[in-house]
Amino acid sequence: MISWHDLYTVITAVFPLYVAMILAYGSVRWWKIFTPEQCSGIDRFVAIFAVPSLSFHFISTNNPYEMNFRFIAADTLQKIIMLVVLGLWAKLSKKGNLDWMITIFSLSTLPNTLVMGIPLLIAMYGDYSGSLMVQVVVLQCIVWYTLLLFLFEFRGAKMLIMEQFPETAASIVSFKVDSDVVSLDGHEFLETDAEIGNDGKLHVTVRKSNSSRRGLGLGSISGMTPRPSNLTRDGDNDFYSMTNFGPGEVYSAQSSRGPSPRPSNVEENCALPVAASRLGFHPAQPEISSTGKNEEFIGDTMSLTRAGRGDDEETEKKGHTRSVSSSSSGLHPKVPMEHGIGTEKIMPPTSVVTRLILIMVWRKLIRNPNTYSSLIGLSWALVSYRWDITMPKIVDKSISIISDAGLGMAMFSLGLFMALQPKIIACGNSVATYAMAVRFLTGPAVMAAASVAVGLRGTLLRVAIVQAALPQGIVPFVFAKEYNVYPAILSTAVIFGMLIALPITLMYYIILRL
Repeated sequence: MISWHDLYTVITAVFPLYVAMILAYGSVRWWKIFTPEQCSGIDRFVAIFAVPSLSFHFISTNNPYEMNFRFIAADTLQKIIMLVVLGLWAKLSKKGNLDWMITIFSLSTLPNTLVMGIPLLIAMYGDYSGSLMVQVVVLQCIVWYTLLLFLFEFRGAKMLIMEQFPETAASIVSFKVDSDVVSLDGHEFLETDAEIGNDGKLHVTVRKSNSSRRGLGLGSISGMTPRPSNLTRDGDNDFYSMTNFGPGEVYSAQSSRGPSPRPSNVEENCALPVAASRLGFHPAQPEISSTGKNEEFIGDTMSLTRAGRGDDEETEKKGHTRSVSSSSSGLHPKVPMEHGIGTEKIMPPTSVVTRLILIMVWRKLIRNPNTYSSLIGLSWALVSYRWDITMPKIVDKSISIISDAGLGMAMFSLGLFMALQPKIIACGNSVATYAMAVRFLTGPAVMAAASVAVGLRGTLLRVAIVQAALPQGIVPFVFAKEYNVYPAILSTAVIFGMLIALPITLMYYIILRL
């Protein structure tokens, strides 16, 4: 049986985190101390300095040669089980789709281990459980968040390909992406410029459109004069830059870029999307022209002017290539769309798509401060524990003075985010109930099965289950907002999940001690 002293110890360890969150909430909602711009500055500090320093501190001080591989295997098996089950559901079920697959995977397997898990589990099961949480954090930062990013970019690549090349995608043999394109998240207008070689295959270049570069729809790239879609109003950018902070900056893979440039278009009731207009993508069939005449397609929301590269004689002289340029925004659909992603019949070769996705994932990761803090922390731990090297005091103190503030500042940032949201439950009560059930019931249940399967027993089994019942991690919400995949659901999971996390984890703690 658990004693009152044990409960008091757990509450004492976690309650100060909630104090920081409540103070931040009150500072904006009740006392009007911070303006939105000031909140954005606080979150910027947390994203770039405080949380990366905190990650480095925990990872660099944990002995990687004493990792509990059975515990890691249980955590890995849980995520593999969910990926396989959700993948089969998305492939075989009429109601399944990639958007829901990503969302449910995030809800069920990616808890807030760094901020909530370490102090909570140390209070419940001792210092060794804190070491286990650090091991989970390392895998989350290096493996699972990268995989999640891969899934989001895969989704973006599919939408771009099926929008631009719905019937000719199988002929694409290469993608070249301009250096200033850092994501396929749909926040920026992109153009595709395809050249047809001697073999009849397409070589595609992806670049920002002139409307993204200059804020205007005028100018020419490869003979094309795009016009911006009117799906995004002029005031949207200003509005979103005022509201996109809080945990949107914390751990954000785009933290160096600043706020995302446009608001989410996911409805508050979070109903299952059945039309491409939910995501603002309308696919069009690109037309390949070898003439010098301009071809103009006029849609309800956008006009696009395509221009050839030259007249017939010049094309004949070149002989080996023809080109087509098209914009990635706002054309009428010519292929069926379902569940927010094109129902494609053909796609480019797997190796071609994979290379495109890896390029985009790499560009996102190298802009994320946590990527560097995690890898440098792990590298230092491998060296220091292998040859018993201690960090110089001057370096250690410089890092610790910032990392000591990281935990409290992360919770403070979460409180700011909560205060700036119009509603705590942003996606409706029924969807919120479903999300909470996935987060606090499905995740721990699958973790329990995976832990038993790999042979975890006793305290290790309890730690694994309680860890899986932690509130929702912030990084999945950041990605969901950037790629516009049910951000309201993940926002509710972060905010409401944090509010009910303490009683739920205490309930698991008590039940597992019986």
